[in-house]
Amino acid sequence: MLTRMVPTGTRRHLGVWTLLAFGWSMAGCGMVGKHQPQPGVVDIHQPRELEMVSMPPYVIEPPDEIEISVRPTAMEIPLTTVTVQADGVVDLGFAGDVYLAGLTLAQAEMKVAEHLDGMAAKKRLKEPVEVSVRLVNGSQSKFYYVLGSVTTQGRFPIQGNEDVLSAVLAAGLRTNSRPEKAYVVRPHPINAKDEILKVDWDGITNRGDTVTNYQLLPGDRLIVPGGRPPGLLGSLFGG
Repeated sequence: MLTRMVPTGTRRHLGVWTLLAFGWSMAGCGMVGKHQPQPGVVDIHQPRELEMVSMPPYVIEPPDEIEISVRPTAMEIPLTTVTVQADGVVDLGFAGDVYLAGLTLAQAEMKVAEHLDGMAAKKRLKEPVEVSVRLVNGSQSKFYYVLGSVTTQGRFPIQGNEDVLSAVLAAGLRTNSRPEKAYVVRPHPINAKDEILKVDWDGITNRGDTVTNYQLLPGDRLIVPGGRPPGLLGSLFGG
C-alpha cells in the first residue's frame, strides 16, 4: 500500500482552513434559528423618565428597620430602633410585641398607640399617648429584579426614582447581552392579565426617547435577553 506524504506547511494550512470552515458553519447554524419577536407592548400611560410618580404609602414588611418614639416620656419608652421580624412582629421590650407587617407607617403609629394605651392607664397618665414611626435607612423590603444576560443578576432596592436605563446600568451588560430585546414584566394578582412592557433601547440610549424608559415599581422584573456567547473565532476576530 502506498502512502502519500503531505508537507508540514500544507497540513498546517489545511488545519487552519478546516477550523475556519467549522466556525463559519456553526455561525450559519446560529443564524438559521427562528426569529423570536420582542414581547410586550408600548404603554404611553405608564410612569416614566420625566413623568415619574410618587410611590404609594409605604407598607411595612420584614426586614424593614423602623424608628419608634413615644410621648409622654413618663411612658419610659425611649427612642427605639427595631427590625421587623420574619413573623411581622416588632419587639418593644417590656412594652411587649406588636404586629406591624402589612401596615403603612401611619397605621403603625395608631397600632402602637393602641397597644400602649393599657400601660398608660395603669400609670394613670392624663396625657394621651402619641407615637411616631419612621423608616430607617430607606426601604429594605421593596425591590425590583434584573434577570437574563447581565453582569449582576438579582434584586435591587427601590429608592423611588429607578427607571429602565438606570437599572440596566446598575446590573451591567455582557458581551452577548441584547438590551434591544429587553422588556419589563409587572407582577399581578392571580387570574389577572399579564402586563409586559416593551423597551426601545435604541430610542432610550441613542435618541433620548423617554417613552419606554419606564419607572420601575416594587416587584418589577426587567428581562435582558442574551445571544449566543462569542466562541473562539468570535473572540479572536472581534465578532
